Formats: sequence, structure tokens, C-alpha cells
Amino acid sequence: MKELVSPKSTIDLTRVPNASDRFNINSQLEHLQAKYVGTGHADLNRFEWAVNIQRDSYASYVGHYPILAYFAIAENEAIGRERYNFMQKMLLPCGLPPEREED
Repeated sequence: MKELVSPKSTIDLTRVPNASDRFNINSQLEHLQAKYVGTGHADLNRFEWAVNIQRDSYASYVGHYPILAYFAIAENEAIGRERYNFMQKMLLPCGLPPEREED
């Protein structure tokens, strides 16, 4: 019977990642963060991250009609009213930003 996995395709779990692997992972992460705004960056604080998550969620709710209809039925509101409410919540999804420390 033929083997489905060749001996060359095994994964070596004992291999320790070296510095070039870490550099490669960091450069890939930086590329993703530059390409997609929602993935954040090194200086992103907790509040800004939460605002991005909430706005992405509300935009998804507004953009997908079945989800919007589901929320409208669950809250016993019109679909247009739910869309309006979600758009209003996108302005300040997590409330006012916290006071920043001046360095």
C-alpha cells in the first residue's frame, strides 16, 4: 500500500524559530497593519481598538440586509429605524475618548 505522506513532508516540531523567522513574522504583521486599518498598529491603545471593532460591527450590520432585518424583528422596530440607529451609534460607539496623558 502506498504512503499518502512522504517522509520529506513531515513537520519538525523540535525546530526552534530563529531571528530571521521573527523578523519575517514582524514584517508580515506590519504589512497587514499598513494595508488594513482595522488591524491596528503598534501605538494603538485599547480605546481606539474597541472603537474600530464596534464600527466594523455596525457597518456589517448595516451592510448585510438579513442581519439588519433580524435586529429589526428582535427589537420590534422598522428596518430603516434600525439602520438609522446603527449609523448614529457609529459616531461614538464607545463613548467619549479617555483623557490622554501629556508626556
